[in-house]
Amino acid sequence: MRSINARHLFILSLFTLILIQGSAFAFQADIKTVCFSPDGNCTDVIIKEINGAAAEILIQAYSFTSAPIAKALLNAHKRGVKVEAILDKSQRAANYSSATFLANSRIPTYIDAKHAIAHNKVMIIDKATVITGSFNFTKAAEEKNAENLLVIRSKELAGIYIENWYKHREHSERYPARH
Repeated sequence: MRSINARHLFILSLFTLILIQGSAFAFQADIKTVCFSPDGNCTDVIIKEINGAAAEILIQAYSFTSAPIAKALLNAHKRGVKVEAILDKSQRAANYSSATFLANSRIPTYIDAKHAIAHNKVMIIDKATVITGSFNFTKAAEEKNAENLLVIRSKELAGIYIENWYKHREHSERYPARH
């Protein structure tokens, strides 16, 4: 994990430009954390954000096998935070995946099979924080892969990601619990 100095934060905040579905959005954003793996403690950064959630966590994930992140989401769910996940269809094939863990824990879980791969790695927390980057929610991403993770505070950016999340949920199918 690396903190950003004030100059870099100003430049990143000033020139934040997000391209979504062919549209450009420019706005100021507070980039709270930049994290690199392997061994950048990115999983701990994610868990800290999950633990701080008060109302809602929306997840989109391609590969999701991290037990610590899944447990943190379950704990958030148990304390009354609305948690919902959209996962790639590859999560359906595993014997006991995070999709199964989440669904068995009564966390609404969906499979996005419309695309060749649903390659998102996103969490939107309390309609104000976006966690994104190349970092899959896996042990390998933390310990073996070269990955990056950003924690961004911006209600505007979160709103764009929320809109995209709901578009994907519309064509996703509910993943059933498998007790």
